Amino acid sequence: MSKFTATVIRASYPLSVFRYRDFSFVWGSTTLVTMGTQMEAVVLGWFILTLTDSPFLVGAISAARMALNIMALFAGAIADRVPRHKLLAAVEFLMAGFAGIMLALIFSGRLETWHIFAIAVIAGMVRVFQMPAAQAMVADTLPQERINNGAAFNNLGRNIAILIGPLVGGVLFHSYGAKGAFMTIAALYFVSGWVALYIRSSSVSGDGKTMAPGSVLRDVMDGLRYVKGQQVLWATLVLALTFESTGWTFHTTLMPIFARDVLDTDSVGLGWLLFAFGAGAVAASLGWAMIRDLRHVGKLLIGSVLVWHASILFFSATSSFYLSMAVLTVTGVGFASMQVFLLAVLLGNTEAEYRGRVMSLRSLAIYAFAFGSMSSGAMAGFWGAPNAGYIVGTMGIVMALLLALVAPKLRKL
Repeated sequence: MSKFTATVIRASYPLSVFRYRDFSFVWGSTTLVTMGTQMEAVVLGWFILTLTDSPFLVGAISAARMALNIMALFAGAIADRVPRHKLLAAVEFLMAGFAGIMLALIFSGRLETWHIFAIAVIAGMVRVFQMPAAQAMVADTLPQERINNGAAFNNLGRNIAILIGPLVGGVLFHSYGAKGAFMTIAALYFVSGWVALYIRSSSVSGDGKTMAPGSVLRDVMDGLRYVKGQQVLWATLVLALTFESTGWTFHTTLMPIFARDVLDTDSVGLGWLLFAFGAGAVAASLGWAMIRDLRHVGKLLIGSVLVWHASILFFSATSSFYLSMAVLTVTGVGFASMQVFLLAVLLGNTEAEYRGRVMSLRSLAIYAFAFGSMSSGAMAGFWGAPNAGYIVGTMGIVMALLLALVAPKLRKL
């Protein structure tokens, strides 16, 4: 074997995770459903802003999508008991159905604001079952030594969707209105569910157990006790709780308000801003995915959260559209890096029988997004989007530094 050939083989080693058939299907399903949710977030935010002219209601619709995220606790316990690929497919088909209901109401001309909120709440309750099942299957479908690479490529797929989804959503809404946008969203959800049906490897740790409410509740409590005894896990989940209420609300709730009120652009401009964010995210995800052996993931996790929130402060200080795009590229790098290291830490330090429940707690952390969306939308309404950005950026930095001090095992990982 020549030296050049050996170099190529070493460089392409991370890509060999796609030789695992079931991981490839997990990756495909996750990427498609994420593209749909990213499009939906942009379309709903701009739709509500167009209908009501209320920054507060933009935050409220984001919060409504997460309102019943408390169900994630039970979603994880169920994901540890039933075939995860079937659970994933069922959830994604239901999401397609809810998008279809929204589309039918739009075509009928009977859509009212309360309809949008009601559908968002119900669809959000169903969607909480998606993340625990999908992310647990990353580890189910790969050997232990490939989990970090799998986590990185899983996030690469998600960030490709984050790159493309908002731009496509913004363009569709601008060109074809809500009808064209929701037709595409429903199709993406349906295809993602169809792909999930082809996954064969679907770990079930609860074989033979009943699905009685009491036994599921016991599993939930057992999972909570397990996490409480693992400093790395609870510290990582607290960090997730922090950035869901700060950095992520900036991306989803404040961005439409910045686009219209500060940068003086429309839904297409919003799509380009989020495209810049996604470009940075994809670049970072690809870079981390191509590293053969990821190390120091705890330190890198904390550092990526700091970079993400520091860039929010810079973004909030500018009113230039093109400079904002440049800063958002850095924001995307910090965000995507955080995703890679968060998933690597959680999956790499959790026993197989608890993966569904631990990932459900990761989903539950998204519940903080509801509070963050409401509060950031209100702050933008009262004090303007830039001041809201300063507040969420500063909060994220302070909380990450405090957590680094109180959780030495994560810091040393």
